[in-house]
Amino acid sequence: MKPLRTILGTATSSDKIIALAEGDDPRVVEGALKARAEGVARIILVGDRAKVIALLEDQGGMDVDGIDIHDPNDSPHSGAFAASLYELRKHKGMTPEQAQQQICSRLNYAAMLVHEGFADGTVGGAVETTSNTVRAALQIIGKAPGAAMVSSFFLMLYCRDHHTVRGAHIFADCGLVVDPNEQELAEIAQASAKSYQTLTHETPRVAMLSFSTSGSASHPKASKVIEATQIARSANPDLLIDGELQFDAAFVPEVAAKKAKDSPLRGEANVFVFPNLDAGNLGYKIAQRIGGAEAIGPILQGLAKPANDLSRGCSAEDVLHMIAVTAVQAHHSKAQDASG
Repeated sequence: MKPLRTILGTATSSDKIIALAEGDDPRVVEGALKARAEGVARIILVGDRAKVIALLEDQGGMDVDGIDIHDPNDSPHSGAFAASLYELRKHKGMTPEQAQQQICSRLNYAAMLVHEGFADGTVGGAVETTSNTVRAALQIIGKAPGAAMVSSFFLMLYCRDHHTVRGAHIFADCGLVVDPNEQELAEIAQASAKSYQTLTHETPRVAMLSFSTSGSASHPKASKVIEATQIARSANPDLLIDGELQFDAAFVPEVAAKKAKDSPLRGEANVFVFPNLDAGNLGYKIAQRIGGAEAIGPILQGLAKPANDLSRGCSAEDVLHMIAVTAVQAHHSKAQDASG
């Protein structure tokens, strides 16, 4: 699968350190060992030390280079991390005692590894909920400078024989922003376009989805999508974007020729921005479960440093892929910082 090989290849060359917040979960350990076998990243497994060691022994990974274990309950960094957490959250009323207690959370500890520069990115969510995973990232890592918001997307991969279109698409936002307004929808579109280019090295072609195509229906919900498209286009005139479009008019050239003759996408979109979380979450799961697409995510965008969320139904292969995506995000972020 070319897009996935591109991501794995970029991750391998980046040599990043990724902290896995649930390092005492067997799927996470197996995914970490796969990542080391492919050279995708160096790994920090965060969790109960005895459980992590037992899992590594069971899977024959005790002697693997590039895997470290951090137990928040006995880590030499926990004191300094608690002090940093207190400084970050004291304006919200956090006490030093609360900070010391909260740094023992695997998610908080892993996020602090990134904040303090011990890791380049973090991955959680195999056990913890999305809300807990995202909260730790927002409170400790924070938004990127200039980012208006944090949103999410799924990287959808098509590689099966029945897929008429092969390659990678982005579906956004399918996991975080419930009901974005026009400005937020435009921000999601621009961020998703950048994420697509970062991960695939290809030109993003952004479709703003609706139940209406090119004015076929008149409704405030469709008007929101039209206005969001105009905002995104004005902010980034070079962005290839169109909306409002129904999915078939954005995905099928023959349908686009009938429904959206003037669309610059010509039915060949690769970034699909859904009008709300209802549509996005349902859309990606239908594509995954009925359409047979591989869904990697939810992947977060807009953070100062990468932190990503696994599905609680994830496999070890999913963990590997998310480690690779996180490493690529970290590599791109560092390259941007270096270029000024």
